[in-house]
Formats: sequence, structure tokens, C-alpha cells
Amino acid sequence: MNREKLLLWTLAAINFIHIVDFMILMPLGPQLMRLFGISPSEFGLLVSSYTFSAGISSFFGAFFLDRFDRKKILFWVYVGFTVATLGCALSPSYGILLLARILSGLFGGLTSALILAIIGDVIPDARRGRAMGLVMAAFSVASVLGVPLGLFLAGLSDWHTPFFILTGLSLVSLGMIFRFIPNIADHLGQEVQRPHPLEVVKRVTSNSNQMRAITLSVMMMFGQFMIIPFLSPYTVANVGFTELQLTYIYMAGGAFTIFTSPWVGKMSDKYGKLKVFTIFMFLNVIPIAVITNLGVTPIPFVLMISTMFFVTSNGRYVPAAAIITGTARPENRGSFLSFNSAVQQLATGLASLIAGMIIGENALGQLTNFNLVGYIAIFFSLLCIPLARRVKVVS
Repeated sequence: MNREKLLLWTLAAINFIHIVDFMILMPLGPQLMRLFGISPSEFGLLVSSYTFSAGISSFFGAFFLDRFDRKKILFWVYVGFTVATLGCALSPSYGILLLARILSGLFGGLTSALILAIIGDVIPDARRGRAMGLVMAAFSVASVLGVPLGLFLAGLSDWHTPFFILTGLSLVSLGMIFRFIPNIADHLGQEVQRPHPLEVVKRVTSNSNQMRAITLSVMMMFGQFMIIPFLSPYTVANVGFTELQLTYIYMAGGAFTIFTSPWVGKMSDKYGKLKVFTIFMFLNVIPIAVITNLGVTPIPFVLMISTMFFVTSNGRYVPAAAIITGTARPENRGSFLSFNSAVQQLATGLASLIAGMIIGENALGQLTNFNLVGYIAIFFSLLCIPLARRVKVVS
């Protein structure tokens, strides 16, 4: 296996753990809402607290990421993430878990921007879509293996167990960073005079193309994360699934996207990132419309719709990530991607929080107004298509 593949597999492993750490809380929603006696809005706060703190850390990361070797800064950020994940595992109550999630987000928020920056620095544009497909396949593996296994272990013991396992895997990833990621410091020599933090913000906000890319990120997050955090509670409360049967949704969706994610990356390089993005964005609104209007439904039909949701959501993100990454040049790619990650994380948190405020709970314990949330998500998703056409790749 050549050095480039080892690097990409290492980034994929980091992405896998980071995604499971974020995702595992959402399917644990029914259990946490029951154990802690919390409402949909309080659960929405638990989900959004991670993304809000990740957004804040990513914003400040934009001021210093390009000042350091990519490998060194990734290593120390991941040390902090590992310690914070252990804090989640040891949390005895809702309040302490909320605090631990905030700390996890502070460190975890920087990893996405660093992963994209490393790919942008090391992988040329001609192979970047394929590289993105491989690294983003971590989402699929997280769905088909990480999240269902976490749910299964949580069912056997309690909800703390998945976080203990994630802590152990994070320690393994630290060793992979040290062993397989080379020092990446070429960008340091491309800009002798480092800008003031306000100049970093000005440089991004004054670039209309990069601002369109950031707006695209925001619209995509609103189109997805008004739905995703409440998919599990809704499926249990309204559709009739048991908490154990939730694993079927993540296993089926993840199993398909393991194969479709790399394929989408190849198609993006071959036929054009914009064309592939547009097709999958149109397809994505179909399962959103169906899944947010379900009542008690047979398991096979739910799995078909939820799998289509996973596949099309992943399919739109792979080319979009390549497009957004290509709007920045190497000397300020880290700053831009960290800034973009900050805004993206804040948008994710805001989407979850707003959805939690819209969604109610009736006397039978069923969630209400999820269909309204679905219509709002579709509106934002469709806005992404004309916006993406105005984003230009420069590197």
C-alpha cells in the first residue's frame, strides 16, 4: 500500500471516530430522553451543543491553522478530542453530559477542516474527488458498523459503553497520525507575512466566491440536520420501531453507502462535480418528504426510504466537499476550511435547535410537526442547486 493510501486510510479512520462520536448521540435519543426525562427541545440542545462549540473552535482555528505543520496541529487537536470523549463516557447526568459534549465539540470541530486541508494540500484536483469519496466513506462505515454496534452495546449494558470504546479507538488513531501522516509544511513558505486574525476573516468574507461556498455549506446543513437528530426518536415514537430495530436503519443505509460513496467520488471526477451534486440533491428531497410524513409503517418500506436518504445525502456531500475545498488556494486553505467548518457547525447546531423548538410531543409520547420540519428542509435543499452553480473552483 503506497504512502498516499496510508494517509487517506488514516484520515478515514479519524473521520470515522469523529462521525461516530457525533452520530451516536442521535440514535441514543430515545434512551437518553427516557432515562434523563428530557423533552425534544432539551435533546435538541444536547445535539446542538456539540456543533455550536465545534463551530466556535473552528472559527478561532481559522486564525492559527495555517501557522503550523498540518500533522502537528492535527495530533494535538486529537489528543484533546480523546480526553473529551472519555469525559462523555464518564458523565453521570444530563448536565455533565452536556458539558462533556461541549468540550468534545471544541476539539472535534477542528478535525473536519484539518482533514479537508490535508487532502487539498496532498491530493491534486484530478484525484481529489476519489480521495474525498474514500475519506467520506467513513460516514458509511460509521453507519453500518460504528453506530449499530454502539447501539447494540448500549442495549446490553448502558449508553456510556460506546463512548468508552470511542476513547480506545481514538488512542489507536493517535498512533496512526504519528506513523502515517507526513509533516505537511509547504504552505508555511508560501506566505511569509502572517495576517492579523481580523484580516483572515476579511480575506474570506471579501471573497465572493468563497462566501458562496460557505453559504452552500449552510444551506446543506439546514437541509439535513433539521431531520437527522430526530429521525431515531420519531421512528421509535411514531413509526413503531423498537430501540434495537433502529440498528437496521443505520446498518442498511451504511451498507449501501460504503459502496456508493467511492463510486460517487469517481463519477464526480469523470462527469463533473456540479452535475453529480445536482442529481443527488434532487433525489435527496424524495426520502425527506416521505420519511417525515410516516405513521406506523412496515419495516421493509421504512428501510427502503431511510436507505435512499443515506445514499442521496452522502451522494450530494462528496462532490460538494470537493467543490468547496477547491475554492481556496493552498496558502489560505486551512484558514478558509476552518472558517467554513465553523459556520457549517453553527448552522448544524442552529438547525437542530430550531427543529427541536418546532417539534412537539403529544399525550401518547408521539412527536408532532415533523412533517413541517421536513418541508423546511426540502426548501433549503433545493436552494443549494442554483447556488452551487455559482461556486467556482480555483485550485
